[in-house]
Amino acid sequence: MTTPFNTTSNAQLLTEDGSVSPSSSAQSIIVDVNQNNFMQEVLDGSNNIPVLVDFWAEWCSPCKQLTPVLEKVVTAAKGRVKLAKLNIDENQALTQQLMQIGLPIQSIPVVAAFWQGQIVDLFQGVQPESAIQKFLDQVLKAAGSAMPSEDFIEQGKEFLENQQYEEAMGAYSQALELEPERPEAWGGMIRALLAHSGPEAAQEVIEQVPEKLLENGEITGAKAAIDLAIEGKKAQSELQSFLDKVAANPDDHQARYDLATAYNASEKRQEAANELLEIIKRDRSWNDEAAKKQLLRLFEAWGLDDPSTLEARRHLSSILFS
Repeated sequence: MTTPFNTTSNAQLLTEDGSVSPSSSAQSIIVDVNQNNFMQEVLDGSNNIPVLVDFWAEWCSPCKQLTPVLEKVVTAAKGRVKLAKLNIDENQALTQQLMQIGLPIQSIPVVAAFWQGQIVDLFQGVQPESAIQKFLDQVLKAAGSAMPSEDFIEQGKEFLENQQYEEAMGAYSQALELEPERPEAWGGMIRALLAHSGPEAAQEVIEQVPEKLLENGEITGAKAAIDLAIEGKKAQSELQSFLDKVAANPDDHQARYDLATAYNASEKRQEAANELLEIIKRDRSWNDEAAKKQLLRLFEAWGLDDPSTLEARRHLSSILFS
């Protein structure tokens, strides 16, 4: 929901005497707001960083569940967003005025995000921490910013791509300190540890992932990478044998399938994909479409935006739809 809220045209709604308080040079990231300071803290304040307004009341039990989670997420943002808490019972005139411009404050808790004097998004009701983090990510993106954890995650990805596994683990660890329920950080940590120390160490980290994240694509992809690494250990030692079998009989699909497994364990992603694609070209129904299923497992393990995944997916589509 996007609602225009111009600081000039609506100024008369926000202070009892029509005046605007001077801006404070040092503002807390979590503040209580009222009729007199709403314009300074929220509207003017949102010209610099996004401001989340938490509409609450003493009698509202869900509000008391939500506010501590909001405070935790905002604190983790390290000054990139501010939280303004407005008690609607103590500020009824302001509440009525805000309802007139479309804010559904009659059913609290409500959290509205302001950026440059406008409401850019809102949500109602108690939300889990992960949903609030996602909400905040979108608000920060709209403001051309991002959570600090996002910076660490991007660093981790870059380190991982450059095979700097210890550095990647350090970056992902810092992201998890800020956002313990960030699935991208958990997935990256698991992949980095898998490459650095092997599947057993990576499996230990899987067991530390919050239960609510276990079905997230980042985590299931990391699990798939672990499973494929375990499968590939034995195949990797027999790589030459599989090469010889395929050279002797190009239609030995099992040998080619095993060769793909060995290639993947050796971080030869394109070669692994090419062998499975070759099976699909020759006999896509072989072994109940085993080659296609394995290729999809590789995509999940590599990540859907990995260059090897994108390239192999294009080739798969051309085969299947030719």
